[in-house]
Amino acid sequence: MDLAQTWRTRWPDALRAWGPFVNLHDPDLFASTAAAAEAGLTGSFAAFSLYDRQVMIDLAAVTRLGLADMPLEVLAHEVGHHVLCPADLADQGRLLARVRRGLPGLEQHAPLIQNMYADLLINDRLQRSRGLRMAQVYQRMRGSDDPLWTFYQRIFEILWALPAGMLVAGEVDAAAEGDAQLGAKLARVYATDWLGGAGGFAALCLRYLEQSVQEATERMRRLLCVGVVDENAQIPGLASRDDGEILHPALDPKVNEYAAEPVTDQDGPPSGGQYRQPFEYGQLLRQLGLDVSEQEAAARYYRERALPHLVRFPVRTTPLSTEPLPEGLGQWDVGEPVEAVDWLATTLRSPVVVPGVTTVQRLAGTVEGDRRDRQPVDLDIYVDSSGSIPNPARHESFLALAGAILALSALRVGARVQATLWSGTNQFTSTDGFVRDERAVLSILTGYFGGATAFPLHVLRDTYRDRDRPTHIVVISDDGVDTMFRPPDEHGTPGAVISAKALEAAGAGGTLLLLLRSEKERERITALAHGWDVHKVTSWAELVDFAATFSRRTYERSDR
Repeated sequence: MDLAQTWRTRWPDALRAWGPFVNLHDPDLFASTAAAAEAGLTGSFAAFSLYDRQVMIDLAAVTRLGLADMPLEVLAHEVGHHVLCPADLADQGRLLARVRRGLPGLEQHAPLIQNMYADLLINDRLQRSRGLRMAQVYQRMRGSDDPLWTFYQRIFEILWALPAGMLVAGEVDAAAEGDAQLGAKLARVYATDWLGGAGGFAALCLRYLEQSVQEATERMRRLLCVGVVDENAQIPGLASRDDGEILHPALDPKVNEYAAEPVTDQDGPPSGGQYRQPFEYGQLLRQLGLDVSEQEAAARYYRERALPHLVRFPVRTTPLSTEPLPEGLGQWDVGEPVEAVDWLATTLRSPVVVPGVTTVQRLAGTVEGDRRDRQPVDLDIYVDSSGSIPNPARHESFLALAGAILALSALRVGARVQATLWSGTNQFTSTDGFVRDERAVLSILTGYFGGATAFPLHVLRDTYRDRDRPTHIVVISDDGVDTMFRPPDEHGTPGAVISAKALEAAGAGGTLLLLLRSEKERERITALAHGWDVHKVTSWAELVDFAATFSRRTYERSDR
């Protein structure tokens, strides 16, 4: 029996180590490191994928580490990542976010500390409760004398009552011994609330991480299994900010009985909001292993932010729908859809079927039905991206969020959306007309110019030159929206004329959603924008409330 077969026979035992009802796909066992790398397993001897519930093992690397005869321990450990920590993609993201908060200035090392923390909890459970030989695994791997790895291995020696130096290769001073004692206590206290202890463990590792050199941390990564995430994976909950308190274990009364209870400052400054910034969201995605661009990360961010606010977009009731009316038989010719052939009528006409000669098809006209057809109102949205607007890929942009809420609501009920981002002269980008592609729309809404302010009149003009579907036009801007009415286009046609014609051709109304400093400014814009619904906000945050109520208001208007 070869090594792969030997390991495969222990897979059921690895599953039973976590309970009789645990079930996962059979592991992917690779005979060579090259084959493992081709499948996505790099930088370690083992990996787990929470996206498709898979375990991957590089048997060549396992052999080099001296673990070829320990399949149960290695496989059960990988199952632990699916069962105990982190168990799913959402919790993996929250765990990473919590660890990052415990590593101020060294957030780039959060994936390493996250893996160390998860391995600590899993291995302690397997050694202590299941009787597996996890201590021997570390004995055989026996890492470097790096301060971080030394501190980490000393925690295991304390947890499992092993002789000092059995796992540790480096020197343990009094401070490291005290920290290891805290780490061991933390692992037991937070064994069933692992997210609560993640930040404290990261804070405990911070001092040793600062002392470690790059080469040492790379060696440590190769001794830890890694989490693999598919690039198409959607990880919910990352946009929300984690406001859980981060306490160093020495200050945590759950870990250190002599620590005082933390005092919460009820009158202190706010923590910075309920959501993290888009650039932080992108950093989290990339540290989780997703190869996403800044713009793709921003699109995911605003989609997640928009989902709780999605509302039904307005629909227009059209005249009576039509129903098919049979009108007899007609000739079917080669080149027409095969499914249109009426085979019964064809064989009754002639027992010998000759395509295009004896083949016939049913003909049908139309007749008005007795039910009205409901047609969703399309959305044409123009979002200001001038220098006064924050870059949505870097900082929270309520313009992009409001646009995402409106656009996704429209797409949800079958409407089509045209999105245009605009700034100065010749600074604009649009979707390819009215589309049903969510990614294309969000890609436009999360873009950025940061230039002057000049509304793209030619886009508005060309869109409604021959459009016959009911459409609602929304413009999100500030007082720079007056460039939509004052200057002429390249042909000398005044903007006010173009806007009025577009509003009439759209047929379902238009809204100007504007950040204005005073009521006087609103009156000035209203005087320019005849027929438009001018909605004034005093802060960009109010856009979210507007987007949530927009559908109902527009439906009442477009149905008249």
